[in-house]
Amino acid sequence: MSNDKDKKNAFTIIKDDSTDGHGGYGGGVISLENMSSVIVDPNENEAYVDMDAMHARSKIERRVKWTHVKEEVPNGKLYWIVWVNVERTEKGKFYSGVAASEIRVDRENKRAYKFMPEHIKHMESSLKGKVMVDHMDDHSRKLLKDYLENFDKEMWELSSDELKEELSK
Repeated sequence: MSNDKDKKNAFTIIKDDSTDGHGGYGGGVISLENMSSVIVDPNENEAYVDMDAMHARSKIERRVKWTHVKEEVPNGKLYWIVWVNVERTEKGKFYSGVAASEIRVDRENKRAYKFMPEHIKHMESSLKGKVMVDHMDDHSRKLLKDYLENFDKEMWELSSDELKEELSK
């Protein structure tokens, strides 16, 4: 049982180069090996890794009809899918890119809001080592900061001052 839990909370997704360097089919594919998705739920005061969000199949994304118009989900609860990229230096691993994407879910009416172009932009920004969390509410930023810091203190310490400052606002 504990092994399954450890695997679910790991910061990784796709391993190895499917092309093995030959540059054929899939040669232009971006590797998501170092990216993970963290769900920040300010309603329940929690943050957790949910790797199914990488494929739009997280627990909060299931069994709802999606719209890209926020006003169509007026009673939706706020959640953030945070795209976290991890890099390694000679000193060790660190959070290199962190970008948060908003979703709103109304379970009662089975409706939800997500703007996919924003999610893609934020995933790309995270992969490029950018920090994009200034649009998050203060409470959600604190939940994310506490989660990342407690998940791996060494990774947090090696992370950029920009990330620490943005999450401490």
